[in-house]
Amino acid sequence: MICLASPKRPWARVRQANALFQDRHSRLPMTPKSISKIDMENGGGRHQFASDNTAAICPEALAALQSANIDWAPSYGDDRWTARVRELVRDIFETDCEAYLVFNGTAANALALAQLCQSFHSVICHEHAHIQTDECGAPEFFTKGAKLLLVGAAAGKIDIDEAATIIARQPEVHAHKPRVVSITQATEFGAVYTQDEIAAVSKFARGHEMFVHMDGARFANAVAALNCAPKAITWEAGVDVLCFGGTKNGVAAGELVIFFKKELAREFDYRQKQAGQLASKMRFLAAPWIALLTDDVWLRNAQHSNRAARKLAQRLQTEAKIEIVFPMEANAVFLRMSEQRVRDLHARGWHFYKFIEPDIYRIMCSWSVSEQEIEDLVADASCVGRGSSV
Repeated sequence: MICLASPKRPWARVRQANALFQDRHSRLPMTPKSISKIDMENGGGRHQFASDNTAAICPEALAALQSANIDWAPSYGDDRWTARVRELVRDIFETDCEAYLVFNGTAANALALAQLCQSFHSVICHEHAHIQTDECGAPEFFTKGAKLLLVGAAAGKIDIDEAATIIARQPEVHAHKPRVVSITQATEFGAVYTQDEIAAVSKFARGHEMFVHMDGARFANAVAALNCAPKAITWEAGVDVLCFGGTKNGVAAGELVIFFKKELAREFDYRQKQAGQLASKMRFLAAPWIALLTDDVWLRNAQHSNRAARKLAQRLQTEAKIEIVFPMEANAVFLRMSEQRVRDLHARGWHFYKFIEPDIYRIMCSWSVSEQEIEDLVADASCVGRGSSV
């Protein structure tokens, strides 16, 4: 019985919770490990709300994987499953684009940025972006030295004015040349960029001769939240490359790197191979994606996780009297709890992360969260909260 928010390892992303949405100049404290890993321990317990990475493979994806496990097929992406994924991507985004499968989100982001950058370039991103906090320097490594320029602002979104100030400070040839603006959709704090916000970022980038990269680990949740066409918040709004996440939405492994300008994908297959991301049995990455992209399974999964998060937040607030600190836009719930309540939930086997010092925790809902699991967590949170401060 352990809790991901271990009182012995109270690392967090920022010093004060309110600073996230009130002070756009807040900065992360130095931390020895990524918060997404530091509290994960082996053992039992209830992991349903720890992360959307903890869920099983969704039934459609698993069935597709099993159906692909027959006979022989061409290797290295020359199979019919991979070809079908690319067709479905073009259909869903309603444009002629290039799509590649890699094993995970870090590889997707790092290789996409490497495709856009040379070693003397820089990438503007939010100070809490995954490429900055949780990818072990992979973007810098694969770009062979490109620099990440960090921007603040509320909710994990890029502040264009601050980005402009940072660019103005670059002393031309004596500093890295700004080349890419990277945004995360949905952000690390559960916020969703609107179409107009993305268009504004893209306009800013074009004005500085830069590309726009979107880390879409939870892109499906953003589309579900906005109830829009995928094209509306990608290429129509000026996004050049999207890393479309599947691992958090029902597949076991495999993320899509999608180039909306085909010329930007030139020789990306070589980069993919060199980085060890060209699967020899690519059909086993592709087949589950076919299932996700057929009959809107990817969207239904995201809609379910978003609804579950809203329901959970409402019940924790009304029944357990727990404060929900950030607006509910995707599938993340951020709540304030006392150490005593956290220890009591720990004793009951619940896993979740402390996300922000001193007392804000993150709960994630996945495609598979059930009504009963929500009921159980709310009941335990209500029970342990009686007779103690929130």
